[in-house]
Amino acid sequence: MTSPADPAGPPLRIVIADDQASVREGLVLLLGGLPGIEVVGAAADGEQALRVVAETRPDAILLDLHMPVLDGIGATRRLAAEHPGVAIVVLTTYADDSSVLDALHAGARSYLTKDADRTDIARALHAAAGGLTVIDPRAHATLLAATAAPATPATPAAPARPEPGAAPPTPPPDGLTQREVEILGLIARGLTNPEIAAQLFLSNHTIKTHISRIFAKTGSRDRAAAIGYAHRHNIG
Repeated sequence: MTSPADPAGPPLRIVIADDQASVREGLVLLLGGLPGIEVVGAAADGEQALRVVAETRPDAILLDLHMPVLDGIGATRRLAAEHPGVAIVVLTTYADDSSVLDALHAGARSYLTKDADRTDIARALHAAAGGLTVIDPRAHATLLAATAAPATPATPAAPARPEPGAAPPTPPPDGLTQREVEILGLIARGLTNPEIAAQLFLSNHTIKTHISRIFAKTGSRDRAAAIGYAHRHNIG
């Protein structure tokens, strides 16, 4: 499978699904003309997208959310269940919290709005096929707002100095290590795995291992849930 770090590998095979013919055909031309990408199919609705994916076995699919017959959320759920090896990248006009969260919970690996240019879309497709997550800045801002902890009643200010015999600082929740808390905070700030690895001077493999443990300890099934957990516990 092609990845951002393997430009000399075989082209990334993708399917494009959008109910607007002009958009769909434009994306086929724009992305098909880029090096490292081969458009192997196109679909006008979710059901057609499932059939095309089953026939062509692509590496990734770029799909809109609002389509007839079977919408993008329904298509994403079925694609994730029936074709787990196909990376799902949403490309849509909508960046409201329900659209973003529903798509990520359904199994989308990345979420872009149609403000993205072809270079951004190609980068997101390669990253998703490599197991990474890319979230459009607008969608990410919406996601942060949607998962922020609700306001709580004001509490008295803590004393300026700890009193003698005061309890030590509260340890991280759910058995998280300090390193895992640090990585979870960077996830909550929107950093990708390679960006976290570069900032902490760790390998991508090490970051993936830490994230797997974070997901297990926090009960998060995806990045969106982990971001919600981080905000509820004031991490990041």
